[in-house]
Amino acid sequence: MSTFPCIRRAALAALCQTNPAEKARTVRALAADGATRPDAAFAPALRPADFPADWRAAVPGRPAQPELVSARFVPRRAVVSREGRAALLHALAHIEFNAINLALDAVWRFDGMPVPFYRDWLKVAGEEAYHFSLLAEHLARLDAAYGDFPAHNGLWEMAEKTRDDVLARMALVPRTLEARGLDASPPIRARLAQAGDMEAASILDVILRDEVGHVAIGNRWYRWCCARAGVDPLATYDVLVERYDAPRLRGPFNFEARAAAGFDAAELAQLRATAPDVPSRG
Repeated sequence: MSTFPCIRRAALAALCQTNPAEKARTVRALAADGATRPDAAFAPALRPADFPADWRAAVPGRPAQPELVSARFVPRRAVVSREGRAALLHALAHIEFNAINLALDAVWRFDGMPVPFYRDWLKVAGEEAYHFSLLAEHLARLDAAYGDFPAHNGLWEMAEKTRDDVLARMALVPRTLEARGLDASPPIRARLAQAGDMEAASILDVILRDEVGHVAIGNRWYRWCCARAGVDPLATYDVLVERYDAPRLRGPFNFEARAAAGFDAAELAQLRATAPDVPSRG
């Protein structure tokens, strides 16, 4: 018998977990279990009894540390030092921890979606948990841990803004905020490799490979939601950016990764008109 009878209920319970290592382990187990379960395990709707009494205060579950600050107050250090690499990898671990929460939130929050939607985001949650674990293990080798440095909460703030609109969530989290990682990963990897930390560089390779798939999932379900609503994806995206005050996209862009992640020719042409490509890592 499965450890997780109702996958979406289990996703909410995992989202409420506060210990990062335990959450990552739980989510990887849930993703593995969900991959083999029949569609009926993804309940079509959650009932009031499925929710913890204090679920609103418990979402998302996170530890007391790191301290959450404005993005401009997150320290930036040169990666030539051990502490500098630790600070950079901590920032990446925080992104991955938030990404676990975001994927779990998509699984439990949005009723009335096709079962493949829930399967997709559960798979994403499991892979984000794996990324977090890789980064946490490498932080330990640098005599650091998740929570040691302040971090910002921009990813989850957008999740809060879009909590009642799956179309906006798909537009502005995976294919906007998370897609920035496609652009940022190659330069960060190059800095880590130049500093001699090839293990960290290899972790970035894994993350970029998987994130292409995650953004592709966001693109697929964004277009599905647009088709269901009878709206044009390109024009609607601009409307949603304004409505939810989303960050404006700034280059350079990783056009190869974005194309692989499902951004179409018109979207890529708009980006090319504003900024160059991300330099090759060589």
